[in-house]
Amino acid sequence: MSQDAAALKGNWNYPTSVKFGCGRIKELPDHCRALGLKRPLLVTDPGLAGLPMIKDAIARNEAAGIPTGLFSDIQGNPIGKNVEDGLKVYRDGKHDGVIAFGGGSALDAAKTIAFMTGQTRPMWDFEDIGDWWTRADPAGIAPIIAVPTTSGTGSEVGRASVITDETTHTKKIIFHPKMLPSIVIDDPELTVGLPPHVTAATGMDALSHCLEAYCAPGYHPLADGIALEGMRLVQENLPLAVKDGKNLVARANMMAAASMGATAFQKGLGGMHAISHPLGALYNTHHGLTNAVVMPYVLDFNRKAIEERMTRLARFLGLANPGFDAVQKWVLDLRREIGIPHTLKEIGVDDKRVDEVAKMAEADPSAGGNPIKVGAKELGLIFVNGLNGKLAA
Repeated sequence: MSQDAAALKGNWNYPTSVKFGCGRIKELPDHCRALGLKRPLLVTDPGLAGLPMIKDAIARNEAAGIPTGLFSDIQGNPIGKNVEDGLKVYRDGKHDGVIAFGGGSALDAAKTIAFMTGQTRPMWDFEDIGDWWTRADPAGIAPIIAVPTTSGTGSEVGRASVITDETTHTKKIIFHPKMLPSIVIDDPELTVGLPPHVTAATGMDALSHCLEAYCAPGYHPLADGIALEGMRLVQENLPLAVKDGKNLVARANMMAAASMGATAFQKGLGGMHAISHPLGALYNTHHGLTNAVVMPYVLDFNRKAIEERMTRLARFLGLANPGFDAVQKWVLDLRREIGIPHTLKEIGVDDKRVDEVAKMAEADPSAGGNPIKVGAKELGLIFVNGLNGKLAA
C-alpha cells in the first residue's frame, strides 16, 4: 500500500457513520459490538460468498465471540424471492442484525431483509410512493452494517433499495429512513479484485448519480457541491482504476465518489435511471452499465435545460471550451477509454418492447427529477436513440 493511499483515511458522519480507509474491514467485530449485535447475518452475493474476504470476515467475528450466519442466494438484479429467502434464514437463525457485504445488489437485498424482519405487511406496501414508508414499524427494522465491495451504487449510504417484483417484471424502490445503515466500512482494498469491466460499469454508475443529481431541478446547493466533487473524482480516478485495479489511491477515490453520488441524489435523478430500471427488469442488464450507455442520449435530450450547468461543470473539470459540448465530449471519450459500448443493442437490448419500456420509464419515480418534463413519448424517443446510437450532430 502506497503512503498516499494510507493517508486516505477518516471517520465521517455524513450521512451516516463511515469508517473509511484501507484495512478497516478488520474493525468489523468492534462495530458489531457497538451496535449490540451478538448473532448477525452476513448477506452477500454468490460470487463473493466463497471468496477469502467473506470467510475472513466471518472468521474474525467468530474469533471475537460473535457467531455470524451467511446468506448469499441473491441474483444480479435482486428479486422479491431473494428477500423472502433471506428473511427465512434470518428468522430461523434467530439473528439480530444484518451485515450487508458486496456490490449494489447484495447491499439492496440485505437492507431490505433488515427492513422487513419486523414488518407484518408485504414488502411492496413500502414502495417509495407518497408516505407509504409510514406504514412500517420502525422498531421492526434490524440494525445494518454496510461493507461495499464495488464503487458504484452508493447503496451503503442510501435509505432505499431497488428490488424487482418478479410477478410484474418491474423494479420497485423500497424506502424508509431507517434503512440507512448505522455504520459503513469503506475499505478500498476490498475492491482490488474487481475486473476492469465491472470497475468501469460501477464507476459510471457513480458518475450517473452525481450527474443526474447535479442536473435535477430544485434548490439543493449541498447536493450540487457533493455531485461536482464526485464527478471530479471520477474524472481523475476511474480510468486509473480500470487500467490498474491495484491502484489503491484510485480505488479509494472511486469508493468516495460512489458514496457521494448516493448522498447527492436525494435531490433527484432523471431519465438515465428512469430508462435503466425497466431495462434491468426486462432484459436483466447491469444497472451501472445501462446508465453508462444511455447517459449521452439523456444529456442530449436535456441540453436546453442544462446548458448553463454544463458550462459550470466543464469549468470545474478543467475542460477546454467550457459548455455542453465539452461535457458531452468528455463523457463519450471516457466511455470509449474504459470500454463502455455506445448503443443499447450492444448490451443485449432489442427494439421489440419500445412501448413497454417507455411506459415503465414514465412510471419510474426517477422520471420526475428529469430537467425537462418527460412522459412515455419522450422517454421512448431517448430509448430508441440509445438503441441506434443516434446523437445530435
